[in-house]
Amino acid sequence: MGSMFRSEKMTLCQVFLAPEAAYNNMADLGELGCVQFRDLNQDVTNFQRKFVNEVRRCDEMERQIRYITRELEADGFKLKDVFDDIPGAPNPREVYELESNLEKAECEIREMAENNVNLKSNLLELTELSKVLEKTQIFFTEQTVINMEEHANSGKFTGEHRGHLGFIAGVLSRHRLFAFERMLWRISRGNMLVKYADIEEPLSDPRTGTTVYKSAFVVFYQGEQLNARIKKVCTGFHAALYPCPNAHDERADMLKGVQTRLEDLKLVMKQTEDQRNIILSGIAKHLPYWSIKITKMKAIYHTLNYFNIDVTSKCLIGEAWVPTLDLEEVQQTIANGSATTGSTSSFLTVMETKKTPPTYYRTNKFTRGFQTLINAYGMACYREVNPALYTCITFPFLFAVMFGDLGHGFIMFLIGFWMVMDEKRLMRMKGGEIWRIMFGGRYIIMLLGLFSMYTGFTYNDTFSKSFNVFGSKWRINYNTSTVLANANLQLNPTTSTIGTYPLGMDPIWQLAANKIIFYNSYKMKLSIIFGVLHMVFGVCLSVENMVYFKKYAYIFLEFVPQVLFLILLFGYMAFMMFYKWVQYSPTTDYEPNQPACAPSVLIYFINMILFKASPQLAGCNMYMFSCQVMLERVFWIVALICIPWMLVGKPIYIQCKRAFEVKSEPLEVIDKIEIQEGDVVIEATLTDPVPHAHHEEDDDEEEEPMSEVWIHQAIHTIEYVLSTISHTASYLRLWALSLAHAELSYVLWLMVMQKGLHFGGYAGAIGLYFIFWAWALLTIAIMIFMEGLSAFLHTLRLHWVEFMSKFYSGTGHAFEPFSFKAIMEATEDD
Repeated sequence: MGSMFRSEKMTLCQVFLAPEAAYNNMADLGELGCVQFRDLNQDVTNFQRKFVNEVRRCDEMERQIRYITRELEADGFKLKDVFDDIPGAPNPREVYELESNLEKAECEIREMAENNVNLKSNLLELTELSKVLEKTQIFFTEQTVINMEEHANSGKFTGEHRGHLGFIAGVLSRHRLFAFERMLWRISRGNMLVKYADIEEPLSDPRTGTTVYKSAFVVFYQGEQLNARIKKVCTGFHAALYPCPNAHDERADMLKGVQTRLEDLKLVMKQTEDQRNIILSGIAKHLPYWSIKITKMKAIYHTLNYFNIDVTSKCLIGEAWVPTLDLEEVQQTIANGSATTGSTSSFLTVMETKKTPPTYYRTNKFTRGFQTLINAYGMACYREVNPALYTCITFPFLFAVMFGDLGHGFIMFLIGFWMVMDEKRLMRMKGGEIWRIMFGGRYIIMLLGLFSMYTGFTYNDTFSKSFNVFGSKWRINYNTSTVLANANLQLNPTTSTIGTYPLGMDPIWQLAANKIIFYNSYKMKLSIIFGVLHMVFGVCLSVENMVYFKKYAYIFLEFVPQVLFLILLFGYMAFMMFYKWVQYSPTTDYEPNQPACAPSVLIYFINMILFKASPQLAGCNMYMFSCQVMLERVFWIVALICIPWMLVGKPIYIQCKRAFEVKSEPLEVIDKIEIQEGDVVIEATLTDPVPHAHHEEDDDEEEEPMSEVWIHQAIHTIEYVLSTISHTASYLRLWALSLAHAELSYVLWLMVMQKGLHFGGYAGAIGLYFIFWAWALLTIAIMIFMEGLSAFLHTLRLHWVEFMSKFYSGTGHAFEPFSFKAIMEATEDD
């Protein structure tokens, strides 16, 4: 948990790898996954790098993998996911065998695909021919065709050329028939007859596999010239023409022969399909392992392109960021990889640098979800205080303040608990992006439900109903007739209470007419108190950054005025709430301390800002305590002083510091020169100021002009002063969403569930069964998912804006190590 408070310490190392051991060393470092290499060849194009041919080779094998995968998926083969026996990066000797296997598999699949297309084309042609022969039996027996034949033979047929009547038979797509017939009518001027019949069975295209509906047709005509024209039209409309004999017996014999050929072809296709399945199943068994090996090999060569090559070409030189805790393990890994290949020239050395290291947090399954929420706002600067450590508690708590319901929280807890307990199986499921986000935050969901159960118990709210756990502390002193005759009765807390409810809310408040007014006041004050505490805690965390980065002056120049401004105004307002709860009691005999004299804290706060006197009621004190006026004026004046304190303190300090550093710079003798004037030799000394060593974190301030320092500080001061007010008001969303959730839950119970409880008898039991499921469905859909998402987003805003803006910059860059695991996860997501 130590690395969660601040990011891991990082070390910049220089890596020297022998060419013969470089591949094995990188394979071992990829499995280790804790080294981030820097690209030392950014000015070099990808085509000019040393291992570009190897990367291209991997790209070609990846293309083959993609092609084979598409063919397997098209045939219904589902590639298994490799979770347990994950292969390592292949040795250079294995690459040739792997490449040969992929090439062989691709050639076999292409050849089988081409044969399959040819067989399907033959099947389609024979099927269409059989349909044409079947349909033409009807066409040639129709009376219209017989009359045309008789007229043609007698010479009475009026056509362009008298002669024997001819016909053309074929198959055409059904949606082109109308245009096809109109075109034939135009080119023949009406001297032809088209007969067609739909083919009921859908036909499949051999290459695309799409389903096409077609019709068989026969065109009767007279003359050779029309024959040529009709064939051109058929070619233009992509109609398939088939031979069809004139005689009925010849057509019947031809149909029998075609059907026999069809049966033989189907048998051949079945045997071919079985053989194809055997080959594809063998390929599918090895393909996931081949894909992993190629991905790892490509990542190795891609990372090796980050290295420089020394002038003798005997060593690869690179730079890498390594977590300091893992430095010894990385050195041992490089030594072991070199020993495997018989080389001893690979090693790692530590470098001194002023470059900003990447930010790396060592997380586990529980903290990874919270760290992801923080990183979504911005990656922390190197060694900056990490809000994720405290978010593990504050995030579920603030969510629960808005979502406080024991029943809804229990359902949410069960959802998160199920994902946590069954995470090994669920981790292997391939869902959408929403599922991956929910599963990644399974521990967050479980804690949100658990904390909501606590606040729901505190509110005594379970599906808008209350539990009478400890017994009510209110006693009704009216008799039965008075209670039944009056719709509204008031209970005096002086005489009707017998003590304080031990924990949470007294269940009698569910029956009170002023329930919403009471909860309003209670939750509004709680949200302001929680908000002030949360913001004060955020301001105090900025001290940790100042101390760690040795900016001790900023504690007095920034932290002190900020925390004074916040506490003296809004901290004092929270104090008045507590004082009001303690000071005014219905059991006291002193009239100014009775509930009727309890003042409005908000009015007091506004009058404090405006220097106005608070109104006084008859028989009540004007203020809560004697020295309140003087104390409020002191607080307000000190708070006003904090504004110029924040505005000018830091710029004046930086300006004075720079002036002092310039004056204190010593002069270093760089060189001596001799100037000869006649017989006199004059010796002169050239001097140059020695650069002063500054702390790395002050480099930006030194480079930034003072004008920009003043502007930035003015913006920061105005932003802090205004945001202190707006952020405090922003925490009222805790109150608003909590009341909205409670009232919506109450309305859902009143409008749905309670109506089902009024039915009686067996019909009422059946009706209640369906009404319960409707109420449960609406509860899960609206109250848990929609309301839960709304509360989650508001809680996220309170952390990103109101809390983290007090101490968190989030301008760093993430540690992205060379890790096979991360590469495989990214590949799977793509």
